[in-house]
Amino acid sequence: MLVCGGVSPHPAIIIPEIGRDELVEVKKTVTATKQWASYIAHMDPEVLFFISPHGVFAHSQMAYLEDEDLTGDFAAFGAPDISFNLKNDLNLAHLVAAEANKLGIDTVGASLEYWYAYRPGSLDHGITVPLYYLQKAGVDAELVAFGISLHPLDQLYRFGQALGKLLDQYPKRVCLIASGDLSHRLHPGAPAGYSPRGKEFDQNIQESLEKLDADLLLQLPEDLIEDAGECGLRPIVMLLGAVSDFAAESYIYSYEGPFGVGYLVAGISIGERKGEKEGESQEEPIQVQLAKESLKYYLTTGKIMPVPSPVPEGLEKRAGVFVSLKKRGELRGCIGTVEPYRENVAAEIIHNAVAAGVDDPRFWPVEL
Repeated sequence: MLVCGGVSPHPAIIIPEIGRDELVEVKKTVTATKQWASYIAHMDPEVLFFISPHGVFAHSQMAYLEDEDLTGDFAAFGAPDISFNLKNDLNLAHLVAAEANKLGIDTVGASLEYWYAYRPGSLDHGITVPLYYLQKAGVDAELVAFGISLHPLDQLYRFGQALGKLLDQYPKRVCLIASGDLSHRLHPGAPAGYSPRGKEFDQNIQESLEKLDADLLLQLPEDLIEDAGECGLRPIVMLLGAVSDFAAESYIYSYEGPFGVGYLVAGISIGERKGEKEGESQEEPIQVQLAKESLKYYLTTGKIMPVPSPVPEGLEKRAGVFVSLKKRGELRGCIGTVEPYRENVAAEIIHNAVAAGVDDPRFWPVEL
């Protein structure tokens, strides 16, 4: 089951043995990461599920680690004596990969030998930096590691939703972690150069996490994302998708950008699935099911779907019907009738669903 989550930055400088005298410059992030790690330890996860932007990167594929034993160290940062050795929950990794494939996201299993460009054979720093603090806090868990891809953000969000449902049904206690730094262009002299829009980007990320509202990120202009020079957007979008069906709450432990790179630490607590009560069915109302089936039938065949036989219970009478389509909470089409024009409510829904999808003059026609 999904028991908790969070966002962790991953600058190696927050590791005491690496940052040394410069650790004072990231004091807020160090303190916050310790607090976050203590919270995760309190939730007692059996699996740490990382989404990291610094593993194998493929434009059209999402990679995941497929080694049974996962090891890592900080040799790339001059601290080879700090090392990690964990078991990979391959069963969970393969289940998630299969779920991604269903959504049109190709996945590829990768070995540690090819995972991390800066240190072949090691977990990447997007994992090892937060893992350092998690283990210091007492977390003893297996690990699953997925990378990112360049699929559209809304597709990654839907993958996140499917991931959340899968983790909710998984027998082990899972903590989902989005590893990522925010804009790398906050100040003149920042490592990736300076952009005045870096601050705007980071503010959007922080607000989205505070509200657990992915729409703020899914609607970000491409030029703003490009100007920000970030590495955390895609992991965070997937995390927000994963928690979207739960009564979740977030807590921002800290945010700072002392070296021109935004570091944000956030924790997410997971409650019950939204609308879920013991014994309550999660099935959509028959009216909604019929509207969806009608529009899909039309887009697939070019024809109006026949009225089901027998007519679904409650839809036999004649009445006017309004059908509204929404995409991520925003209106996408709406057509209705005040008076009945068809033989029954079922037929009214079928016709108006198609009209809402393709005939509303305010929107482009819906496509599969």
